[in-house]
Amino acid sequence: MLKNLLEAKKCFKLVCGAGNEDVEEIKRLVYIYALAGCKFFDLSASEEVIDCAKEALKLAKINEACLCVSVGIKNDPHVNKAVIDYDRCVNCGACEAICPQGAIHYAKVKKIKCIGCGRCWKVCSRAAISYISEEKNLNEILSIIKNKKIDCLELHAMGTDEDEIFTKWQYLNDNFDGFLSVCTSRGKLSDEELVRRIKKMTEGRKPYSTIVQADGFPMSGGADDYKTTLQTVATAEIVQNENLPVYLILSGGTNSKTTELAKMCGIDYNGVAVGSYARKIVKKFVSRDDFWTNNRVVEDALQTVQPLVNTVIL
Repeated sequence: MLKNLLEAKKCFKLVCGAGNEDVEEIKRLVYIYALAGCKFFDLSASEEVIDCAKEALKLAKINEACLCVSVGIKNDPHVNKAVIDYDRCVNCGACEAICPQGAIHYAKVKKIKCIGCGRCWKVCSRAAISYISEEKNLNEILSIIKNKKIDCLELHAMGTDEDEIFTKWQYLNDNFDGFLSVCTSRGKLSDEELVRRIKKMTEGRKPYSTIVQADGFPMSGGADDYKTTLQTVATAEIVQNENLPVYLILSGGTNSKTTELAKMCGIDYNGVAVGSYARKIVKKFVSRDDFWTNNRVVEDALQTVQPLVNTVIL
């Protein structure tokens, strides 16, 4: 089914967050976006998260949907968790105010909600925030997904440790038969290095068995304007110009303007992955205590997300 979605070039992918392990939030996100027509969901490498996503699809009465599990390398932002040094912290509240996940409360980090976006670190005037990397063992992940019918594994390869990147990529090649996706950006790479990395990772793989997720600016899609999604489109163009036998998905700063700008720039994409912005616009609904008991909450949430999903699937 995933191949058909990609071939149709109308694939909307909901990114729940590689580091997001808040199962109740994810269940609600998947439920709403499934009702809106999303059929591809990106999840943390957690058995509980995968199971709650499947439960949400069942509740939404969606019989066919595709699941992607994301893994990362050490120090990749997607697998980082914030840590607060209480010797430095003055409890000013700046980190709590800016956290898009609501992962910080009274200067305490709720790890299951933290996605490693870095916003709290940027606003901390006391240098009290650092990050720890919580990448997971690939063998453990493969064991978890063995009987879960996972369609795709995605490796976040944004660091500079190429030995780790290619070792993990080769391991996935050797041990997983489904689609492999590489999510990478220009953050620490030149354009030439980005292309070289992607070519090396796709070399030897069967044509169109690989997804390249062109991550313009990781976890930056909070705003809904052209500037926010500009780097997404620019990174996608670099990949497209290489004419590789891969599927191209736009990510990193994606919002409701992404498809319009991509078409204006002649980007021939297969799908769009939306994370930060998709979660932001529905946050006030999925955080309500009466989400499952008040039909109006679900209806309002659906009306809010439907236009975003429609920019891709229609």
